[in-house]
Amino acid sequence: MQDAPPSDAPPSETRPTHVDLAHSFAESGVAEVLAELDRQLVGLAPVKARIRETAALLLVDQARRKLGLATETPTLHMSFTGNPGTGKTTVALKMAALLHRLGYVRKGHLVTVTRDDLVGQYIGHTAPKTKEVLKKAMGGVLFIDEAYYLYRPENERDYGQEAIEILLQVMENNRDDLVVILAGYADRMDRFFASNPGFRSRIAHHIEFPDYSDDELLVIAEGMLSTQNYAFDDPARAAMAQYITARRDQPHFANARSIRNALDRARLRQANRLFHEAKGPLDAAALSTLTAPDIRASRVFQGGLDVDRANRQAAAG
Repeated sequence: MQDAPPSDAPPSETRPTHVDLAHSFAESGVAEVLAELDRQLVGLAPVKARIRETAALLLVDQARRKLGLATETPTLHMSFTGNPGTGKTTVALKMAALLHRLGYVRKGHLVTVTRDDLVGQYIGHTAPKTKEVLKKAMGGVLFIDEAYYLYRPENERDYGQEAIEILLQVMENNRDDLVVILAGYADRMDRFFASNPGFRSRIAHHIEFPDYSDDELLVIAEGMLSTQNYAFDDPARAAMAQYITARRDQPHFANARSIRNALDRARLRQANRLFHEAKGPLDAAALSTLTAPDIRASRVFQGGLDVDRANRQAAAG
């Protein structure tokens, strides 16, 4: 007769009869990870709520193990859906830290990949590429961005299906040592799961990331500037609020990512303005303050393209 598999729970004669969840939470360090998530990401209340629920699930799972009630590790593979720039990668990084603190992954590192990191271009190339990525991710979290690009049914010679089959096998057989997070646009991920039911059956946690509001994006912009020792003056802050509203209605808007790009361009304009307008030594405030013209020179505002062109011509002499 085959022996029963070993259990993580202590022998019954030494097994506790009660578990203090509050004490377990305090000892785990999970509170620190959740606090970092709140500090680093503005808004995303439903996402943060789901992360806290997941932490609670795992703490209860550990409590059940101590009492001899749990029999297997809960499925932790996830799907993050939402538009670009909504914090999916940052949340994945925090999830890796949380799982490590609770002992569900050995290392707690995050490996971020796309289709190009997994799928080869010729016969025999995909399997070693995919297995090498999985080897690097073992003991942590594998984050596959725009995961739906793995599946291209319109191309009969595409090798994405081979990568999918390897991933599915590892997700099932190594779920005690690897958590996989698939990410991308919600509608495309729905079609991907419909075409690949093996993935849907292995994903227990589906988390939707909402777009940021205009007010949240303004707070994000100020936070991004603060980390680089910059700030808006009052007119610039008002201009940035108008920029956010106008930019949202234009193509390729990517939430916080678009805001970061806008601020990078505003800092370029500020540097150009200071270089050409300064009449003498500049203090720290002048070097660190973005003004309304630095924001309104953007092509997002009517006539902004002409201002940008004029600035480039002035810089060229």
